[in-house]
Amino acid sequence: MTLKIASFDFTCCEGCQLQLANRESTLIDFLELLNIRNFREILSEKHEDYDIVFIEGSISRQDEVERLLKIRERAKVLVAFGTCACFGGVNSLKNRFKLDEAVREVYGNMAIETLPVRKISDLVKVDLSIPGCPVAKEEVERIMVSLATDSIPTLPNYPVCVECKQQLNTCLFDLGEICLGPITRAGCNAVCPTGKTACLGCRGPAEELNMPAFFELVKERGLSLDDLHEKLAFYNAFEPLATDET
Repeated sequence: MTLKIASFDFTCCEGCQLQLANRESTLIDFLELLNIRNFREILSEKHEDYDIVFIEGSISRQDEVERLLKIRERAKVLVAFGTCACFGGVNSLKNRFKLDEAVREVYGNMAIETLPVRKISDLVKVDLSIPGCPVAKEEVERIMVSLATDSIPTLPNYPVCVECKQQLNTCLFDLGEICLGPITRAGCNAVCPTGKTACLGCRGPAEELNMPAFFELVKERGLSLDDLHEKLAFYNAFEPLATDET
């Protein structure tokens, strides 16, 4: 079945949409599954009839709220696409500050419309979430095939540590770093730890995670709880789980 899809970006870098457009080795076969009705990164034509809509980005202005509500009315299936859409993402860091003071500091007397950042599900019903910063191309293609064949799309329920061990990586905790791999949902093929960069949890919590045990691991290794909280808050993906367990 050919899927009538549309993709829209809100407050984001558009990197997740580019992931779909840049997978050259499978792009032609992938596009044969799709009847693209609106997707600025791929074509200039715009149509308002679509069944499945992908939303990239968080919501940070009132005009975005209004546009999102209209899109939700038209879509049969709405997919939160990427970490910003699923959790708020890096954009949520601005919620730590008083917005009026931050706007004055950056823009002076220029009038800037802004709101606290919200994830898509704060405003509309989300039928499916695909996390990642950016999303994993292979995972998106697999999910799209599931939708096209009317089967149930799934995400891994185990943590990134499983994929990290499959890559035969040295654990970053053994190298003195805090890594969120033990509590983060897999599906990225442990790309960050494989590159010796600690996981920051862009894919959100794994199922049945043990947050108290993870805090104990950090303390046992003599690592900084302040550093841990900084990592947990980076993508806003662990709220309200990111509480101090001390």
